[in-house]
Amino acid sequence: MTARTASELRELIRGDVIVPDDAEFEAARKVHNGMIDKRPAVVVRVANAGDAMTTVNFARDNRLDLSVRGGGHSGPGFGTNDGGVVLDFSRMRGVRVDPVARTVRAEGGTTWGDFNAATHAFGLATTGGVISTTGIAGLTLGGGIGYLSRGHGLSLDNLISADVVTADGRMVIASENENADLFWALRGGGGNFGVCTSLEYKLQPLQNVYWGPMFYEIEETENIFKFYRDYIKTAPREMGCFPAFQIAPPLPFIPENRHGDMFAAIVACWSGDPAEGERQFKAFHEVAEVKAEMVGPLPYPAINGAFDGLFPTGIRQYWKGNFVKELTDEAIAAHVKHGPNAPTVSSTMHLYPIDGACQDVAADATAFGHRDANFSMVIIAASDDPAHDAAHTKWVRDYSDAVAPHSEPGGYINFMDDDDSGRVQDNYGGNYERLVQIKRRYDPDNLFRINQNIAP
Repeated sequence: MTARTASELRELIRGDVIVPDDAEFEAARKVHNGMIDKRPAVVVRVANAGDAMTTVNFARDNRLDLSVRGGGHSGPGFGTNDGGVVLDFSRMRGVRVDPVARTVRAEGGTTWGDFNAATHAFGLATTGGVISTTGIAGLTLGGGIGYLSRGHGLSLDNLISADVVTADGRMVIASENENADLFWALRGGGGNFGVCTSLEYKLQPLQNVYWGPMFYEIEETENIFKFYRDYIKTAPREMGCFPAFQIAPPLPFIPENRHGDMFAAIVACWSGDPAEGERQFKAFHEVAEVKAEMVGPLPYPAINGAFDGLFPTGIRQYWKGNFVKELTDEAIAAHVKHGPNAPTVSSTMHLYPIDGACQDVAADATAFGHRDANFSMVIIAASDDPAHDAAHTKWVRDYSDAVAPHSEPGGYINFMDDDDSGRVQDNYGGNYERLVQIKRRYDPDNLFRINQNIAP
């Protein structure tokens, strides 16, 4: 990009146009994953929807790669690129709640921390993620799995409408009543179809939850997983819980002499009456002796940020994920073998339940194509030390390979890494061909290709 081109773009943009010569460029080019080291030609921190339209037109007309960045949490670093344009929403984080209609409209750069803080003031919430710095747009367009999924569906199931800039630079509304085919594709098709400048959600009454992690001796892993397999099938929908592996961080609720030890864990969230929480958690204490725990009533926004300290901006990370229909004995044996070898305190496996309300929606009602799965598994290695990248990546791949025969061919697109492009069709499931047709209509030249890409 020439200085003249950057100057011309600045004249059209209300927000910030940042190029490599600018002092803030080094910070502006970074995404959450510290393993990503790319240098775009320009980062545009848009201030409004008009800026987003201008940026899309600029990238298209100059035939430059275009990355769209909300929270910047994409594991493969889709929020940046080499030599292209980054459309950065970090200046657009406004949230407006309508407490009477129980709806909320949030701008494209809103994080779940922003979102939950705004809605909590009205005693309302919707399904979000488990890290507060994650962007609402990326999570929602891929699916949106969180603590409230079993009771209220995926984040995308709570989406009412979106303002979308399409590849031709137009602003359109996508909803059940307007551009319904686009609305269908957005809900599970990721960032393939346009740039969402704002998203509107329905909300449910929710103030406080009963939440917490419970740590068990690692030798109890098989017992914990078999218990979880049976328990979750009939658990009340207000219960969102998942098993995990966790090296004990140096936190006050963990005995000091156990800091650094590997544990099996269950993280549970009861979103019914918090006064019922202790009774609902009884089963987790009966399955095995809990060696450490931090459970109790908390405001819902607090639990969304509880793991932020383990997953700070800049941490180096590598991901793999699979959908799972049945947690077989053979799958559990693979977890018992590989999970305890998680290499760092920020490395883990989570097995999220996606039954309940998630399965009330027909498989073809939205683009999210795996409504018959009962679980969504993610394996992640994360650390600050680049010297261990190869070993940590190998742990994830070996673990993923071991559980793959007991999983579905596809996985949750938000858990894919940059070497998962060969899984795209499986990841979108039975809705893939319809997604291709809609892609041809809205983005025939594949401007929006830096993602889990649906090629037109």
